[in-house]
Amino acid sequence: MSAIVVDDVSKKFRLQTDRAHSVKELVTRRDRSAGTDQFWALRHVSFEIPEGSMYALVGHNGCGKSTLLRCIAGIYQPTEGSITANGRMSTLLELGAGFHPDLTGRENVYMNATILGMGRKQIDRVFDDIVEFAGVSEFIDSPVKIYSSGMYVRLGFSVAVHVDPEILIIDEVIAVGDEQFQRRCFDHLYDLRKRGTTVVVVTHGMDTVQTMCDNAIWLDHGVPQLEGPAPKVAQQYLMAVNRAEAEGDSSRQLAGGDEDDDHDDSEVPADNGGGDEPASTGDYRDRAGAPSITDAGTHWGSGEVRITAVDVLAPDGSELVNINSGSQVRIRIALESSVAVENPTVGIALHTEGGVHVTGTNTRLSNLETGVVDGAAAVEFTSDRFPLLPGSYMMSVAIEDAFSQHTYDRYDMAWRLNVRQSSDKVIHGLVDVGGEWELSGFR
Repeated sequence: MSAIVVDDVSKKFRLQTDRAHSVKELVTRRDRSAGTDQFWALRHVSFEIPEGSMYALVGHNGCGKSTLLRCIAGIYQPTEGSITANGRMSTLLELGAGFHPDLTGRENVYMNATILGMGRKQIDRVFDDIVEFAGVSEFIDSPVKIYSSGMYVRLGFSVAVHVDPEILIIDEVIAVGDEQFQRRCFDHLYDLRKRGTTVVVVTHGMDTVQTMCDNAIWLDHGVPQLEGPAPKVAQQYLMAVNRAEAEGDSSRQLAGGDEDDDHDDSEVPADNGGGDEPASTGDYRDRAGAPSITDAGTHWGSGEVRITAVDVLAPDGSELVNINSGSQVRIRIALESSVAVENPTVGIALHTEGGVHVTGTNTRLSNLETGVVDGAAAVEFTSDRFPLLPGSYMMSVAIEDAFSQHTYDRYDMAWRLNVRQSSDKVIHGLVDVGGEWELSGFR
């Protein structure tokens, strides 16, 4: 059964661009609609959220996520379409929403819980739990206007999740809390889901979307771009962000006249964010399952240092067609710089085909000073015991500055790695943690 059904919802706002500056002007103006624009925040949005699932709304700032959330919560009425919600709803839409600054924390807890449908005796039973979860016991009888932003959001979230909701709606506010509180929030969300609570969340954290959410919808300027399994939606959204960033970098290079027309790209794949074939297969021909460039990868970077080749090798230097799980693997990254660059960071990341990040490493995390690169060079990473279990994975390769804040060159999810079983040992999951078992006290 669906907890929430959003059926062809559109929402329009009126934007007043030329407001009257006096009562006289307001009354005497002949065309009172002058200076009024129509703005569609949502256009033809449809989806269903099953009971007990966690659903994410993703997209850039201003894309309509919060507007849609408010429509689901009943704060806004859709201009077109309909929304059906089956169950008692609790909302946490913004920092301190519903709190009166002059009331104490205790008074605000009772007021907010009452608004959310709880009786006095019900609030009495969970009051101590609310205060303990929020961690504000020392200030519960102080006015909330003296609370920090973290205390505000902890108390608001604690009230929202302790009213035993059937539907919980959250708009990014968890990100305000510290790391310890965020972990407690996620643990509590997990408990709520086990009890059958439906959770709808707006978030910019793609890790949360990929690992915690069942389904998601991606909005762009109020228009749905993709709806479906959360890992797939998050992957496509991130690829679109990467393409936009790459196009922006290219535009800035062209405007500044910094494009290097003499650079030879014969050994690197072209930017395939739009689905085009690589400019040259070069060293990346798909040789019967060999690690190969795919048409799903995206490519961007400022270009001072460029990736010229990536090879996955056996210990003897021969190219690996398939990788045996648990075997020794070498990943060799050839690069070339057009200017002298000091201490660049070179790294790899491994993902599932669905886009879930499995693991990764780079030279900076390994405390390796790479020195100055000026011309051709190479970096090699060796794994004595490749940890991925059998399956098909995607590899990203990147070169960044010394602080991993600026990207010189990056190919995101561009190489496919085929991992095969290497022993009779059967292990389920993505990674073999290794190790040995020891027993004591058994007969």
